[in-house]
Amino acid sequence: MSLATGVRRLHRAVFGAVQAGLEDWFLGLAARFVFASVLLLFYLNSAMTKFGSGFPEALVPTANAYFQIVPQVMERVGYDVSQIAFFPYGLLVWVGSYCEVILPVLIVIGLFTRLASLGMIVFTAVQTYVDIVFLHVDAKTVGTLFDRLPDAAIADQRLLWIFLLVYLVLRGPGAISLDWLLGRGAVGGER
Repeated sequence: MSLATGVRRLHRAVFGAVQAGLEDWFLGLAARFVFASVLLLFYLNSAMTKFGSGFPEALVPTANAYFQIVPQVMERVGYDVSQIAFFPYGLLVWVGSYCEVILPVLIVIGLFTRLASLGMIVFTAVQTYVDIVFLHVDAKTVGTLFDRLPDAAIADQRLLWIFLLVYLVLRGPGAISLDWLLGRGAVGGER
């Protein structure tokens, strides 16, 4: 046996064992941990700016939610929320505001993870669209893919967010999740 063959066999044996030992639980858990540490509080804090305080105001999106999600519509109606039709703009604000609270929590606890992750991908795409088209963020904030600078808040960071979410959509939350616990690994192919 040559040295190269021995090194390849050792490589396969070591990393095969590592992969087999971690495959069913580690990567899904790690992806959800990274999501929680990087994005959970970002989204929850952002969502809290969209709701009032006390009951029932804490359940109803405020004018601030409308301003953040549909700023040009708010401007058109003189910042009077009562002048905004529920369909489509009011519905968009309600769905967007609640998604910003519910989807991140579902991802972190590993419940309906694939659907929640898919929803967060759509949410991130809409968020990006609103930031660029309606809020007119500057070119430096948008950034450019394949440039030498990895710090653009939209092109670089959100691409990494979406990659993390795509992993969860395709592979699920792993065995350490409520999806796995409730379905014992059999529901919807969750592992």
